[in-house]
Amino acid sequence: MTATTDEGPQYGETWVYESIVGALPGASLSGTAAVALQIAIFQASLFVLAWVYDLWAVVPAGTAAIGVAAVGSVLMLRFSAATRRLDLPTSYHRFLFSSGIEVVLGVLAFVALVTHLFVFAPRSPGEALLTTLFGPEPPVIVVYLMLLVLWDLCYRIGTSWWAAVVAAWRSYRYTFDPETAAALKRTDATNVAFGLVQVALLPFLTSEPVLFAAVAGHVVAVTSVSTVALVTVRTETG
Repeated sequence: MTATTDEGPQYGETWVYESIVGALPGASLSGTAAVALQIAIFQASLFVLAWVYDLWAVVPAGTAAIGVAAVGSVLMLRFSAATRRLDLPTSYHRFLFSSGIEVVLGVLAFVALVTHLFVFAPRSPGEALLTTLFGPEPPVIVVYLMLLVLWDLCYRIGTSWWAAVVAAWRSYRYTFDPETAAALKRTDATNVAFGLVQVALLPFLTSEPVLFAAVAGHVVAVTSVSTVALVTVRTETG
């Protein structure tokens, strides 16, 4: 069973995102407040920079990325809270929350994305994506905000992937009582939902076949693995 106190889950039994929010000195933010603050800061920054640099054409794509990241935050918090309420094998909790693998996967996704944007795309035929979005001399602060939002997305993608992989292993390895099995199916469905939400990014990637294929492939893969985990949850008999 996961270790908790009256003040909430202990560090080591949370996503890294939850630990950072909970560790802010002098701050006591609920999950809803943290996500609302995240949306407000990113969206306000997007509008201000679009106004200052006359980059209004970037607002729809930026808003979609911020929205998907925010939905990912909500579903991540819902997934972790629901999981911690269950009496599950210690190894499952340890792999899911304490390993930090979701950060590693997020970093790998982010590095691949940055490599594509700054190395692969400029060498490909046609105008590079950054040039299309921001012009030949992108403002530094605009690129900074873009990378920050993209990291937010990549971290949640890494978390979603790790949750799917560990769920598939859990369903293969353990059996559960009917009530717990039903609850686990709901958490797996939450991960499927986040995978499907990322489809909202695809309309903005139609001019970038590599990124489009990567995001589409990710959506198909993570939803497939999560669905397999969901349908193969085994219930104890007798």
